[in-house]
Amino acid sequence: MAQSFDVVVIGAGPGGYVAAIRAAQLGFKVAVVEREFLGGVCLNVGCIPSKAMITAAHWLHKAQHDFPTMGFNIKSGIDVDFKKLLAWKNSVCDKMSGGVSQLLKGNQITILKGEAQFKNTKEISVVGTGLNETVTGKFFVIATGSRPIEIPGFKFDEKDIMSSTGALALDHAPKRVVVIGGGYIGLEISSYLKKFGTEVTVVEAQTQLLAGVVDPECAQVVTKKLEKSGVKILYGAKAKSQKKSGSTYEVTVEISGKDEVLKADKVLVTVGRRPNSDQANLKAAGIQIDERGFIKVDAQRRTNISHIFAIGDICGQPMLAHKASYEGVLVAEVMKGHNRAYDVKTVPAVVFTDPEIASAGWTEAEAKAKGHTELKIGKFPFAANGRAVSMQDTDGFVKMIADAKTNVLLGVHIVGPEASNLISEAALAIEMGARIEDVALTIHPHPTLGETMMEAAEATLGHAIHIIQRPLNRATKSAHP
Repeated sequence: MAQSFDVVVIGAGPGGYVAAIRAAQLGFKVAVVEREFLGGVCLNVGCIPSKAMITAAHWLHKAQHDFPTMGFNIKSGIDVDFKKLLAWKNSVCDKMSGGVSQLLKGNQITILKGEAQFKNTKEISVVGTGLNETVTGKFFVIATGSRPIEIPGFKFDEKDIMSSTGALALDHAPKRVVVIGGGYIGLEISSYLKKFGTEVTVVEAQTQLLAGVVDPECAQVVTKKLEKSGVKILYGAKAKSQKKSGSTYEVTVEISGKDEVLKADKVLVTVGRRPNSDQANLKAAGIQIDERGFIKVDAQRRTNISHIFAIGDICGQPMLAHKASYEGVLVAEVMKGHNRAYDVKTVPAVVFTDPEIASAGWTEAEAKAKGHTELKIGKFPFAANGRAVSMQDTDGFVKMIADAKTNVLLGVHIVGPEASNLISEAALAIEMGARIEDVALTIHPHPTLGETMMEAAEATLGHAIHIIQRPLNRATKSAHP
């Protein structure tokens, strides 16, 4: 006999479990189908474990390089127990996943552990260990996410040829790693592996790192620090093949028409992610998919089948956890009859490299492409911020972009310490349609990194206090070239 629910959510990642909770709060009878682990990729093999490892590597680096300057001398050096580190990282993930389980159960949501397959627009089958049944629903939410892209000749075994999943499960720091792809995932993992002593070579097809992903000036700061740390970066390079010779991998890379062989103990492939739209038998429900593999949705995240919704990575860029969570709340409220639509001005994004990069709104090029031909652009460096100096963490800056005629804030780009924690103020300002003066005239507490937001706004207006600045003679001229 089939189980029947008001709302059936397929996938318990940061989109799915949030949709389920809000739907339950609104009075729906809800089920969540999850084939692997609660919290999805993000909490288990993505965002959370990578940030745990990045934090650990950051502290190690501080102890090795900054502590002596402060007078702390660790005479015998630091012995890294990588297996214990891995266990700690796993405990962080387990706490987060366990928290999701408690939230779902606390909201009386039925958890079905198994693989979902659409039978038609009203029914799915769920098959798992000791479970094989039909589930019907008035509404369905597809939140099945994405997976790493494989490239020819580099099939994942997650031990030697790895995606981010395998890299985050390493129980030791490899001697040499070749990283194929200089996007944010590859660079985040490269950064922390280098701090643990791994020799890292990044193979990047473009002429710069993070091309088209972040503000170019922000990318330059990270690139310089990576190179200074000893990470080797090959630009305009294409990975062609690999072969194993003993315990060593030989990776053939083409650069300017010539082949070069790189030797490594592990190979990490981070060239992007693809939506899981080839799963769950979406065809049986007649759900439309675009040429890139994303499910087609409208502003309410409805598919072409009015009672079936899709959220998160499966329905398009940006493929970010917080965007999925936002959509999860949205669709639950739409199902309840609320007048909601996806109409955000910005989805902030963070790259957890060293230093961090965070952005909200448009880059200079994007603003001009949108018709804002006259801009005010200002920057304020962390080197002029007292809190950053006291933290011995002064690389980078806050950059603001505004319309020259209206002073409305169009974009904020931060590279530097705690950029991830600073960007939310920018996202709120852009969402509210704030002007530069709104940020500049807001008193920020001292001494904090947050003061750089206020000072960057002042710099964009042409009169920052804590840097020597030439007046803004022309609207399109940067206040701090």
